[in-house]
Amino acid sequence: MEKNTTGGVMARVVKILGRTGSQGQCTQVRVEIIDTSSSKRSIIRNVKGPVRVDDVLVLLESEREARRLR
Repeated sequence: MEKNTTGGVMARVVKILGRTGSQGQCTQVRVEIIDTSSSKRSIIRNVKGPVRVDDVLVLLESEREARRLR
């Protein structure tokens, strides 16, 4: 996987799923892991702060996936 200088994994926001958290402070997004192989692995993560489609995030931990919104 492609790593940056902080040791995180790069991921691109594919879709914004909705707001989450007790006061709506987090946004749940589907991200696609950017790696050198041709596999397109995507996971759901919670993001705090402003985020748009096609933003690139640095995930310090890329194995855990967020729970889906109900």
